[in-house]
Amino acid sequence: MTSVAVDQTEFRSVLGHFCTGVTVVTGRDGDTLAGFACQSFAALSLDPPLVLFCPARTSRTWPVLAAAGRFAVNVLAEDQQEISAVFGARGEDKFARVGWTPAPSGAPLLDGALTWIDCALEAVHEAGDHYVVIGRVTALGAPSDARPLLFHRGRYAVTEPAQDALAALMPWPRPDDWL
Repeated sequence: MTSVAVDQTEFRSVLGHFCTGVTVVTGRDGDTLAGFACQSFAALSLDPPLVLFCPARTSRTWPVLAAAGRFAVNVLAEDQQEISAVFGARGEDKFARVGWTPAPSGAPLLDGALTWIDCALEAVHEAGDHYVVIGRVTALGAPSDARPLLFHRGRYAVTEPAQDALAALMPWPRPDDWL
């Protein structure tokens, strides 16, 4: 197979048209708290329950999470843009600017998040300039009715209800989420 050079700016622009949810992945190794804003998060498997996220190889947060062996994924609500910005920036004590409580794993659960997923580190794979981190889900938070914070074309966005064309095609009951 022949490799074709892809312009990084064009790659980012094209993939920016794919709307993503905004999460903050957090962990605790002893007294050290760590967290970063993460758009590259996804459900992976129902059996066993697995999720994945992709930190950059240059991340200063990832080594803390890896050492902890456990992490929590906080799904942000539409009114948490500032929290996303805090955890997307380098430096400062990010946890001093947000309320939180410990998950069963000890990882920080951010106040006001839509929901959370607590995980044990299952596997890590090298992938280009990132890692693909797979977590086994060990606990789940109750979901909120608030709307999610999204990222689309380089900006924050929120959902608006769309006409449900599938309802007419699917006469049986279905869950709220697709996995």
